[in-house]
Amino acid sequence: MKKNRIIIFFLFWSATIVAQQRPHYSQYVLNNYIVNPAVTGIENYADIKMSMRNQWVGIPGAPKTVYFTAHTPLNKKDYRENSTSLGMKNNPMGYDFTETYNSAEPHHGIGVSAFNYSTGYINRINAMLNYAYHMGLTETWNLGGGFGAGFSHIAVNRSQILVENPNDPLIGALTGIKRKFKPDLSAGLYLYSKKYFFGISGQQLIPGKLDITDTSYQTSLVPHLFGTAGIRINLNEYVSFLPSIMFRYIQNTPITVDYNFKLQYTNFMWIGANVRRGDGISALAGINFNSTLNVSYAYDMTARNKLLGPLNKGTHELVVGFVLNNRYNDLSPKKVW
Repeated sequence: MKKNRIIIFFLFWSATIVAQQRPHYSQYVLNNYIVNPAVTGIENYADIKMSMRNQWVGIPGAPKTVYFTAHTPLNKKDYRENSTSLGMKNNPMGYDFTETYNSAEPHHGIGVSAFNYSTGYINRINAMLNYAYHMGLTETWNLGGGFGAGFSHIAVNRSQILVENPNDPLIGALTGIKRKFKPDLSAGLYLYSKKYFFGISGQQLIPGKLDITDTSYQTSLVPHLFGTAGIRINLNEYVSFLPSIMFRYIQNTPITVDYNFKLQYTNFMWIGANVRRGDGISALAGINFNSTLNVSYAYDMTARNKLLGPLNKGTHELVVGFVLNNRYNDLSPKKVW
């Protein structure tokens, strides 16, 4: 019975390889850069983040994701004259900050991103170089446009596939690892101000066929499209409410929607929740230890009425962030939240 359950699970992943070819992120709002290259270089410092996501704990072959991102502005001028300017507030969660907010001077941003995403016997590695240009449209509205170029490496470890017929023609007689390299391209726009942000982006924009067996059977690499939006609401001088939403569209699958709710206390800490419509809910928490280090954690619970809901023990996602070249000692992001 246990063997049959494992076989059914792996066959389930085979059927859905076309639908979900990119990892989920419960804490996307902490790192919009991971879904939109237009965010590259948006802040005053170099932003580095590393994340580990262990999905559906207790199920063999469940998804696991590790990612690394780093991006920085080039020749960006801060809203202050210099690093010793006096009288400038450093709490983007307070009223004073929004009253004195000014759009950014035109500047460039560069960055890198990479992730390793494994689901059962399928492993994907993606690496990208990203570029963005930011400019002010009005005194308080900014627009960023960016793109990324790189490659994806897809590997199928056929020795891990359990089927009733070992000579299944879709798998082939071999038991080694079959690998494919594909070029990858992403692009996006990001419109932001002191209280709002709107983003649209596309990943895996170069579609193509992917033969993962020794036969003529092929699957398709399809574009993934994202839309994001959020608002910053000051409840008082110390607490802000930051709701946001993300739409995800993949060809031949229903649009998925994530609702994110974040309650932040000054520059210090925050709690929140992420709701993926029809799928599950996440509890989120994070802390900015200082102007260099921040850590956040999410625990996901799959809806009980879903196929895998009763079979797993939840999902854990950890994000560790480092801030470099932070000459103004900013404790929280000012352009993204």
